[in-house]
Amino acid sequence: MGLIDTILEKNPSLNSGMSIDITKGCKSSEFGRKDTPSVEQVVRAAILKEFKGWTYRELEYAQSDSRICAAFIKLDERKPYSFQVWQKYISKVRAESLQEFLVNLNRIAIHEGLEDLNAIRTDSTVVETNIHFPTNNSLVWDCIKEAHRLLSKLADKEGIAVRNYTSEAKSAYFKINHAKADKRVAMFKKQLTRFTKSINQVDKFVKKKDYSTVASVLLVKALERLLPLMRQVYSMTERREIKAEAVPNDEKIFSIYELHTDIIVKGSRDVQFGHKINLTDCKSKLILDCQILKGNPSDKSLLQGSMENVIEKYGKIPKSVATDGGYASKANQEYVREKGVVNVVFNKIVGSLKNITSSQNMETRLKKWRSGIEGTISNLKRRFKLYRCNWKGWEHYQAKVLWGVIAYNIRVMTGLVVNALQSR
Repeated sequence: MGLIDTILEKNPSLNSGMSIDITKGCKSSEFGRKDTPSVEQVVRAAILKEFKGWTYRELEYAQSDSRICAAFIKLDERKPYSFQVWQKYISKVRAESLQEFLVNLNRIAIHEGLEDLNAIRTDSTVVETNIHFPTNNSLVWDCIKEAHRLLSKLADKEGIAVRNYTSEAKSAYFKINHAKADKRVAMFKKQLTRFTKSINQVDKFVKKKDYSTVASVLLVKALERLLPLMRQVYSMTERREIKAEAVPNDEKIFSIYELHTDIIVKGSRDVQFGHKINLTDCKSKLILDCQILKGNPSDKSLLQGSMENVIEKYGKIPKSVATDGGYASKANQEYVREKGVVNVVFNKIVGSLKNITSSQNMETRLKKWRSGIEGTISNLKRRFKLYRCNWKGWEHYQAKVLWGVIAYNIRVMTGLVVNALQSR
């Protein structure tokens, strides 16, 4: 923490991008008791939270329990901020500002001689969204359950009667899960009949306009957003389960709560639900570039973008590039060579494609070195809990991943500085 404290003290401009996000919508004043955190405190608290793997509640507790935490956040004898305050301000930081912070942090490491950018390696992984495994049966149940939750709140505020379909639907949901194949169609038909009644009930209350409170209007807005999702889930379930049609992935949704979720299939591995993350690191193990992607693009389409980002952001062309076999293609090889890279190594090559290196020994060394990025990915997922993102929404998903990458880079930088001091 001493290292990042020194970096933040000597480079106040690091927070400039985040400052715009954090102060947006806030009125500044020289009066009052200053009971909201400063931009610097928000950045420091977010870094400490990710570095330690704390929840917001644990961060709140640590302010009182740990003098190191209080000193790092610069509480200065003030009362600790609540977890709600931290969540409010940390969640305002956009992914674009975090990308800028990451690049500027890496530039400091490069300027201090911790990295020379002579060699880079690239690989992709998947960070899951916080959803259960999606099936047509579970999505239908989620829709009925969520519709009743919102309608019940609306009924309490407006004094209206709503029909409860959750009891029968829940029972049918469990029965379908354990039903044999020859009985599933009939059971799905009955469940979809209940689902239709639930959709019609939601539609009726959405069309009704004379609501008496603001809270009721907000609930109706939520029902308006839910209604097209219910209809989409009905359509894909009917097509797949009743008509036995194949539904294309771009016509599916995998969660009514995390709509941005993509289905990711990498080779013969298990299907995952989340987003593909393309990472580029270097000899020091600092992550230079983190692309958070929508859809399931081929690895072959990602290498050129990674190279462009590294060259543009750091102003240097690497001497060597090593990647997994999924990135291997003649076009990628030619593109990298045109950029001025001397050694281009793909871990696995097919057909007539050959690695381009200065020697056989260099090719062997780069292949072995490339496998080290698997350790970087494993470290990110285990130490910084990026195997699954529990922040809600696409914007917050991106922010959570980037906060984890920043915390990882800070730990790597700390190790590099300690090693440099010990070698003197």
